[in-house]
Amino acid sequence: MIITDTHAHLYSEQFDEDRDAMMQRALDAGVSRLFVPAIDMASYNSMISLEKDYPDNAFLLLGLHPTYVNENYQLELDFIKQKLEERSFYGIGEIGIDLYWDKTFLKQQQDAFKTQIQWAKKYKLPVIIHCRDAFDEIFEVLEGEKGADLFGIFHCFTGNLEQAKRAISYNLKLGIGGVATFKNGKIDKFLNEIPLHNIVLETDAPYLAPTPYRGKRNESSYIVKVVEKLADIYQTTAQEIAAITTKNSKDIFGI
Repeated sequence: MIITDTHAHLYSEQFDEDRDAMMQRALDAGVSRLFVPAIDMASYNSMISLEKDYPDNAFLLLGLHPTYVNENYQLELDFIKQKLEERSFYGIGEIGIDLYWDKTFLKQQQDAFKTQIQWAKKYKLPVIIHCRDAFDEIFEVLEGEKGADLFGIFHCFTGNLEQAKRAISYNLKLGIGGVATFKNGKIDKFLNEIPLHNIVLETDAPYLAPTPYRGKRNESSYIVKVVEKLADIYQTTAQEIAAITTKNSKDIFGI
């Protein structure tokens, strides 16, 4: 059973003490395809080190996370533009809009989001979208950018059924992780109305650990709990969930 974790910050300092052991647990659990999103240029070297250590399993994305957008965001975008010209990546992310912590830099977040979507189109790469308390703002940008050249993943989807269908209409898969296992996660109530070909799996490690690990550090091996939950929701087998979601990930990332 091959499982794909489409979103894991495996370079996080939270794994510095036991990264190799954590990676081995993932591989032992069948999680052999791990897509690694960027957050800002300060994390870049750690991502490159991870790729060197796990060239067959860790696939790097590049982007500026919306909560790292501030008055100096143009420097971050210049760095990303330079790296995109130097080497290849598997996607642009994670990018988007986050109004949960701070609304000060909404205009800058919108600009950074649009700019990075356009780079994704230029390089024919998927976008990995972060949205928190910003569905309307995200959809406004996507409406202006929609087209055959826009595709990717709506990371950590936590919206309602209507928002799920709208995200899918922009040629996006829904990234489903630990929230689906939460008692108050809500998405498990309607997820079976979304065809499985619109779903990919993710952990967002080290964040959002699934039940029964909720509140603890998340890691890629825990995605098995998400697989089991989706098997229950869709009334099928874990093997089927793993196979379909891995195929979906291949459709997005091309590998």
